[in-house]
Order: sequence, then C-alpha cells, then structure tokens
Amino acid sequence: MLSKPHDRLAARFEAKMTAVDMLIRTRMESRHAPRIPQVTAHLVGAGGKRLRPMLTLAAADLCGYSGDNDEKLAATVEFIHTATLLHDDVVDESSQRRGRATANLLWDNKSSILVGDYLFARSFQLMVETGSLRVLDILANASATIAEGEVLQLTAARDLATTEEIYLQVVRGKTAALFSAATEVGGVIAGAPDTQARALYEYGDALGIAFQIADDLLDFQGDSDATGKNIGDDFRERKLTLPIIKAVAQADATEREFWRRTIEKGDQQDGDLEHAMAVMERHGALNAARADAFDWANRATDSLEHLPRHPVRDLLSELADYVVSRIA
Repeated sequence: MLSKPHDRLAARFEAKMTAVDMLIRTRMESRHAPRIPQVTAHLVGAGGKRLRPMLTLAAADLCGYSGDNDEKLAATVEFIHTATLLHDDVVDESSQRRGRATANLLWDNKSSILVGDYLFARSFQLMVETGSLRVLDILANASATIAEGEVLQLTAARDLATTEEIYLQVVRGKTAALFSAATEVGGVIAGAPDTQARALYEYGDALGIAFQIADDLLDFQGDSDATGKNIGDDFRERKLTLPIIKAVAQADATEREFWRRTIEKGDQQDGDLEHAMAVMERHGALNAARADAFDWANRATDSLEHLPRHPVRDLLSELADYVVSRIA
C-alpha cells in the first residue's frame, strides 16, 4: 500500500502522467540542435517527483475536467520548472542536482542557459494550444514572477538587512509562483468558478511556501541520504534562509559580526556551521521557522474547504501535511 500522498497522486494519475511524459519527450526534440534533447533528457531523466505537473492534473480532476488540455498544461508547468533549474544551476554555480552532475558541468553554462530559454519557449507554445487566454495570463505572470524572484534573491541572499518580508517575496518567486499557477490553471481549464480557481491558487501558494521553509530547515536538520544535500549546504553557500534571518533579527553585536563574517564576507572557518546552529537554537530560530512552515501548511489545507468534496481534495490536504511532516 502506498503511504505517501504524492505516491498516491502518482498512482491515480499514472495514465495521464504517461501522456504528459510522452508530450514532454516529443516537444523537447529539436531537428536542428541535437544538444537540446541531450541536455533536457539528462535533467528530465534524473527523476524527481514531478509534483508540479501532478498538481495541475489533480486540480483539473478535482474540478471535474475530462479532456486532455490538462496534460498540455502539466507539460507546460514541467517545462517551466526544468528551464528554471537549468538557469538556477548556472547562477548558483552548482555541480550536482538529484545526485547527478548538472548540465552546466557536463556541457557548459551557455548550453544550460540557451536550452532553458528553448524550454520556456516550448512552454508558451503548449499553453497557447489550450486556447485559453486566462491560462496564458496566469502562466505568463508566473514566469515573470519567477524571474523577478530570482533577481531579488541575487541582492537579498547575502545581505543581513534582508527581512522576513523580503524572504517571502523571494520564496513566492522561486517556489510558490509555479505551485500556485500549476493548481490554478488546472481549475481554470476545467471551467471552475472563480471562487474555486482562487482557492486552488491559495492552496498552491501556501503549499509552495511551506515546502520551501521545510527545505530551509532540512538543510540544517535533515537526513543527507533522504534530501540529497549535505547538512549546512545553504550556510556554506551563504544563503540567508528563514532560520538565519530569524537569528540575525535577534543577534547581539558579537553574533551579528559572526553572521557578517560568514554570510556577507564569506569568511568561513572550521566549526562555523556548528556555531551557527548553536546560535539559531539559542534564539529559537529553528523552532520559529518550523512553526511558520506548519502555519502555511494549515493555510493550504484551509483553502481546500472552498472546493468540492472529492478523493483528490483529501490527497491534496494530506500532501500539505506531508510537506511539513519531514520537519516535525
């Protein structure tokens, strides 16, 4: 028996996800530039839960949709996600993703950027094929928000003046925008009333924020084998995530100088990670961030009350709980 909600979602939409995968493989082909399918296949083939496209299929099913435009939108969402990953790995100078070498390491930065651009273009071709101007508006706005969030992160990530409000803007851009667009377009393509489409947007937004805060916490407290990341990677990469922002807000002069040296200046020494974690524990920053994640997960669950009773609604509620169960 499948115990995890995303596994049960995958089982429920197995046929449709097979169709989505076929669509992705067909549309990532290029007659003139063979490097495009090579790079894309490397990232797509690395696995992953395909959570975002499944959310689109789930939202459409929940609202009674029976056509195949949801499959095109699910592929669209996955293309946008894959494009952002290609670009992110270049920006972050990453060498590994999902336990495999990144495309920019195997090929080069130019290939990653240009193939990412190609996938963005493919995503817009697919969404146009649905014939819905509203869908186009939602996904175009999400794409702009993602790019805006990434640029904001460039200036905010290592600036101790970054507040929780700015952090939330970044998270809405780099994570929640695509979650909320994925769920909202599923309802829109199904012809759901505005109240239901709005509820799906709010669910995706809150789920995405809870998901990102949980990831921030797992960087300090997670199981490396389960997360695929080493403990403290964000700290070593000088990322101002929510637990650090909360600790900085309460820092005395000595602690503030520690954060300035390690995060702003990048002068990190042996034992700094352990000291950072001790400071966060002392100020209750990890527990406060955990409470925020659970609050956003509860908001996601509450938004589902505006949607029809349906087995998929129950799965989406369980998914919100599961996202934060990793940090319980």
